[in-house]
Amino acid sequence: MNLKLNHIQHIGIPVTDLTTSENFYHRLGFQNVMSTSFEHRGGRGSVVMMQLHAMIIELYQLPEAELAETRNRRNGHIDHVAFDVDDIDETFGLLKNNGFNVIEDYPQFLAFWKNGCKYFNITGPDGERLEFNQIL
Repeated sequence: MNLKLNHIQHIGIPVTDLTTSENFYHRLGFQNVMSTSFEHRGGRGSVVMMQLHAMIIELYQLPEAELAETRNRRNGHIDHVAFDVDDIDETFGLLKNNGFNVIEDYPQFLAFWKNGCKYFNITGPDGERLEFNQIL
């Protein structure tokens, strides 16, 4: 298998108050380089990408009806590690064909960044979620 990973693209952290978390990371030197909303189980969530040098942290707040999911976590709050890839479809096929547990049926589109992005996730041996992401 010839998997090409460029670098860790971002770390995703679910938060209960996006403004408070954004201010916290801003105090550490991170800047908001993207913010938008997304649909989740019939509601609207919010997301910001905070960047410091080459590091990006995704802070996202689920819709109000789903916030208990974030508040009740017992195993920490890092949700996923995302790897940057050049070709999401090629990466998807490679991992699917090599027996990895791919969660999505195909790469998903999100209206993040200027032209959107596509991503999919796999699970690791302990259930950790690894995202593969291509900014379009």
